Amino acid sequence: MNQDYLDPINSLHVPELADTTFAMDFLLRAKEGVRNIAVALTESASPDVRALLRKQLLQGIAMHQEITELMIRKKWFHPYELSEQYKLDQLSSNNTIMISKMNLFPVETNRKGMFDRIPDEH
Repeated sequence: MNQDYLDPINSLHVPELADTTFAMDFLLRAKEGVRNIAVALTESASPDVRALLRKQLLQGIAMHQEITELMIRKKWFHPYELSEQYKLDQLSSNNTIMISKMNLFPVETNRKGMFDRIPDEH
């Protein structure tokens, strides 16, 4: 019998998996933003534009640092312990494979009666 992954009982630990994935994506995008602003700064000639980009660059670096510190504190990222980071990366890969094998779109999608109350009608 296939598990119904839309049933809340079968979504245990999924929020934690999502949090780590979203945090890593946010970290990578912050890094990408810093890189793009740095390039734009080197190519701008206007003093006003350069001042604005410099301010945005400092904010981007601060945001990257904040995300990194959060991830280290939550043990989602180990930048100084490569063997520990490797274990996390392996776990992430295995979780991705596991999720890809789930039947997330079952034929039967009626969820009536699964929740403790009827949704408010407007």
